[in-house]
Parts: sequence; structure tokens; C-alpha cells
Amino acid sequence: MHGAVSVSETFDTDLILRARLEDLCADYAHTIDDDRLEELAGLFTTDGLYRVQTRENHDLGLPLSLIYCDNANMIADRVTALRTANIYEPHVYCHMIGALRIVGREGAGWRARGNFQVIRTMANGDSVLFASGRYFDHIVEVDGALKFRERLAIIDSRSVDTLLVIPV
Repeated sequence: MHGAVSVSETFDTDLILRARLEDLCADYAHTIDDDRLEELAGLFTTDGLYRVQTRENHDLGLPLSLIYCDNANMIADRVTALRTANIYEPHVYCHMIGALRIVGREGAGWRARGNFQVIRTMANGDSVLFASGRYFDHIVEVDGALKFRERLAIIDSRSVDTLLVIPV
């Protein structure tokens, strides 16, 4: 059976892929949580799509998004505006991401989904659960690195209690 792939080789390949996908999702969370927002666009393909949408709009098929960036340059511009033009009360996020599931292949990439919670801590130390929901991702490999071709964050609530400045 020359050229056949063994079950253990397939299993090892699946574990490596899962670890790489989880690393990309962790890199995304830590980039935001560590306030390294200028690095965020680099986790997306140049034509990468990033949207934050309420569950209600998503379930009804409505296109309105709380954040909409249809390429890496728009993500970078959003960060520049956040740093230079937006006025908001200082706060930080702490992401909890879990239940990552690879749901299929698409072209040269993979579809994945995961759950998230974002805890927001204000400058005075008050912490609240700011957002919870699901990520729906299309992830591709570019020059040996995994990147988001699409990241859709569906938040469970119908609204957020303050200006959504920092990506979730």
C-alpha cells in the first residue's frame, strides 16, 4: 500500500491543523487584549472581511453590522481612528474563546466556529461581561501562515451598552 495515508497520519494532521487554527484565534484575542491593535490587520488576508453583528440581525438575514470592514486596510483605518479620533472612556477587554470546531473545507481554506465571551474592565476597575456570542470564520493559509479570510462575530445581545470601539 505504497502512498496510502495511515489513520494515525490523518489524526496527526487533524491535530496539527486544529492547533494552528486555535493559535490563530488565540493570537486574535491576545492582540486585542494586549492592546496591540495595530497588529490586528495582519491576522487577515488583504481582502479579509471582519464584521460584528447582533444575533437578531444575523438570524433575520439583515445586513446591518455594528462593525464592518471588508479588507485589511479598513481594519487598520479603524485602529488609526480609534487611536487618534475617537473619544471614549478607557477600557480593556479579556477574551475567553472556546468550543472551536472545524466545520468544513472551503476552497483552499477551512470554515470554523467558536464561542466567545468578552469581559470589559473600565479604568476604575469595574468589570462586566461586555459581549458573548459566536465566531464564524473562513481561514486560509497565506505564505505558510493562517489568516482570516472572514471573521463574523455574532453577539448574543440586541445592542451593546456603550460605544463599540475596540473589535470583539
